[in-house]
Amino acid sequence: MQNPEAETAEEPTVTETSLREATGDLHAARRARLMDRIGTTGAALFGANPARNRSNDTYYAYRPSSDLLYLSGFEEPEAVMLLLPGHEEHPFVLFLRERDLKLEIWDGPRVGVERAREMVGADKAFPISELEEQLPKLLAGRTKLFYALGIDEAMDGAAIRAYRKAQRLARGRAPAPMSIHEPRDVLHEMRLIKAPEEIDALRTACRVSAEGHVRGMRMTRPGMTEFELQAEIEYQFQRGGARSPGYPSIVGGGANACVLHYIENRDTLEDGQVVLVDAGAEVGWYTGDITRTWPVGGTFSGHQRMIYDLVLQAQMEAIRIIKPGLDWTEIHKTTVHVITEGLIDMGILEGPVEQAIEDKTFKKFFMHGTGHWLGIDVHDVGAYALDGKKGRPLEPGMVFTVEPGIYFHPEEEASPSDFVGIGVRIEDDVLVTEDGCEVLTSHVPKEPEEIEEIVGADL
Repeated sequence: MQNPEAETAEEPTVTETSLREATGDLHAARRARLMDRIGTTGAALFGANPARNRSNDTYYAYRPSSDLLYLSGFEEPEAVMLLLPGHEEHPFVLFLRERDLKLEIWDGPRVGVERAREMVGADKAFPISELEEQLPKLLAGRTKLFYALGIDEAMDGAAIRAYRKAQRLARGRAPAPMSIHEPRDVLHEMRLIKAPEEIDALRTACRVSAEGHVRGMRMTRPGMTEFELQAEIEYQFQRGGARSPGYPSIVGGGANACVLHYIENRDTLEDGQVVLVDAGAEVGWYTGDITRTWPVGGTFSGHQRMIYDLVLQAQMEAIRIIKPGLDWTEIHKTTVHVITEGLIDMGILEGPVEQAIEDKTFKKFFMHGTGHWLGIDVHDVGAYALDGKKGRPLEPGMVFTVEPGIYFHPEEEASPSDFVGIGVRIEDDVLVTEDGCEVLTSHVPKEPEEIEEIVGADL
C-alpha cells in the first residue's frame, strides 16, 4: 500500500552513522533514525513472521521478519515491536514470549520478558499474551499509526482492534490514532542504502556463495542429478557458515534452464547440455545471489558458446557503466540493446535494433529485468523509481544484481531449432561505490575458458 501522506520526503535530521557513534548500537541507531522520520505524533508497529506449518506437527525452519531483524536483531516468532518516538521512558516496547522451561527443553531457549532489555535493548517488555490489553493504552497520545497491512492476517486484526480501542479510550478528549500509514515507504528507503556493517555482511555472503558455485563446477559430471549438484553447492554454503540458502536453489540442466524459477532439480544432467545454477548463501541473515551457466561435459558447443558470449558481453557492458548518478533503468536498457543487436546479427531477430527494441521482440528470449536490490531479502526493498519517474539515480551503498539472460524454450515457436533448449544467465552482485562499483561476486569465474578449465576438475 503506497500512502502519499506518509512522511517520506524529508531528509532525516540524524544519520545512522552519527547515531551509531553516539549509542554504540547499530540497531538502536536504526530505530532512532526511523523514529526521527515518523515524528513524535506517530507510532510504528512491526510483527514477527509467524511460524509456518510444514506438515502435521512439524514446521519449516523459522525465518524472522526482515524489518524486525533490521531494527532489533530479534529472531524469535510471536513478537511485536512498538516504537514510540519521543517517549521519555519507553520509546522501544517489545511484546514477546515468556520463558517456559518445559518448552525450552523441547524447542530451545527464549529471551523472555525479564531479559528483553539486556538482550534486545527494549525499554519496556510485555508478554505477547498481553498485546491486545496493553497496545491501545500505549497508543494514547499518538495521532498516526505506521503499520503495514496485508502481510499477516492475525496481526492485522490485533493492530486494527488496538487502533479502534485507542480511539474509544480517548473519547475525543485526547489525541488518538486517526490514520494508518505504510511504514515501508520510510523504512525500506533506509534499508536500501547499506551501512558499512551490512556491506561487510554481504561481502561474506557473496564470498561463501561464490565458493559454492566453484565447488559445483568442479564436481559436475554427466550422469549426476540436478539435486546432487545442488547438494554439492549447498554443502559448501554450510561449510562456509551459511544458515541456509537465501532462496530455493535453481539447478536446471538442458531445457530446464529455460524455466526461470525452476526448483524441482530432479532430472539427470547429460553430456552436451549446459546447466544453469542460480543459488546464494545466507550468512548472518544477508544473502548472496549468483547465477552461472556451464557445460555439463566441460566444453561449450558452438551454439551454446555463441549465446554465452552474448550474455556475458551484455552483463559486462552493464557493469562497466554503473556509477553514482546513473539512472537505474540504464542498466536494463544497456543489456537489452546488446542482446537485441547480437540476436539480430545471428539472424534470430529481425532488425533494425531500435525497431526490435520498440516492438519488444527480444522478450521472446530475454523476458525479465536485468537486476534487483539485494540485502536481508534476496529481492530486497526500496523503490526503483522516484517522483513519478521511470528510474532513480544510483547512490553509493546500493547493492543489486546484474543478471541478463537468453532462453530458447522448447515451447516458444520462435526458438531456432539449433538453439532450442539452451538457457544462459550470468548474475553478479554489485555495490555502488563513490566513483563506480565493486563486483562482490568476482570470486567465481565467468569467462568461458576459465569455466571449461574448472568444470569436472575434482572428478
